[in-house]
Amino acid sequence: MVVAVYGTLSDLLSVASSKLGIKATSVYNGKGGLIDDIALIRDDDVLFVCEGEPFIDPQTDSKLPEGLSGSHTDWLTLNVGGRYFTTTRSTLVNKEPDSMLAHMFKDKGVWGNKQDHRGAFLIDRSPEYFEPILNYLRHGQLIVNDGINLLGVLEEARFFGIDSLIEHLEVAIKNSQPPEDHSPISRKEFVRFLLATPTKSELRCQGLNFSGADLSRLDLRYINFKMANLSRCNLAHANLCCANLERADLSGSVLDCANLQGVKMLCSNAEGASLKLCNFEDPSGLKANLEGANLKGVDMEGSQMTGINLRVATLKNAKLKNCNLRGATLAGTDLENCDLSGCDLQEANLRGSNVKGAIFEEMLTPLHMSQSVR
Repeated sequence: MVVAVYGTLSDLLSVASSKLGIKATSVYNGKGGLIDDIALIRDDDVLFVCEGEPFIDPQTDSKLPEGLSGSHTDWLTLNVGGRYFTTTRSTLVNKEPDSMLAHMFKDKGVWGNKQDHRGAFLIDRSPEYFEPILNYLRHGQLIVNDGINLLGVLEEARFFGIDSLIEHLEVAIKNSQPPEDHSPISRKEFVRFLLATPTKSELRCQGLNFSGADLSRLDLRYINFKMANLSRCNLAHANLCCANLERADLSGSVLDCANLQGVKMLCSNAEGASLKLCNFEDPSGLKANLEGANLKGVDMEGSQMTGINLRVATLKNAKLKNCNLRGATLAGTDLENCDLSGCDLQEANLRGSNVKGAIFEEMLTPLHMSQSVR
């Protein structure tokens, strides 16, 4: 209601009583200050009239305690992101005296807090996350309504420096999270995942657990299995062309007859795996890279490995019988007790490799001393 202010304060109360249908006895300004002289009213002031009860900001749901009269010095109103909260200065200060809120309201005017036209202190934060913090300062209990993200409340608690609440929230968040599922991915789950993924999309399976899964005869080209757990998997006849198996665990797995053209297996662990009759040879010249791989005790009999990179790999006690290793890089490779009988090692680089106890009988290409083996 807009009225022209003229005459005396009694005239204003009389007009307000008539317009509002009440018996107006008091007039307050927007900050809750009692008007006792009409000369105190300025142009465009928002005024509140009442029938004698203490001033209550209509923008808040909170009510002042019964019996409060005279001084309102401990009570204040906050405008947090457009929502009003009425509380006491002691609530904001006493429980967490070292917090930002405590420093803001411990001494009047020290922080130069901005106020809106109603006298509420402006705080540019989320009201829904601020409410649990204010209630915690009131009674010391963490109570969060349904639908409120605890992470949002935690961020606000950190912003305001409410240290004791931060601890409560971190525990609550940890307890609210479901336990991590480390169970292996089954063939059925993985096939469903493959079918739901567009053919042109990059499949990222980094660090996933496939332990013991049957992935045989699947098209797994170009998939990123970096650091994945593929131990004891059945990958027989699978197409792993250009797949990334860097640092993957393939120990005890079966990869017989798998297509491994251009595969990346740097520093992978394939100890005890079976890779019989695998094809590592890419007609386009893209070479498989198994540098630094752990291939202890693997069975790679009859595999095509032309140009393969096995630099500094460990092939101790491995079976490489009748493998095609033409042009392979075996520099620094541990071939101790390795069965290389019937292998084609033409143009292979064996410089610095360890061939102690290795079997070379019936080699297709004689091993020359110039290849500097030890």
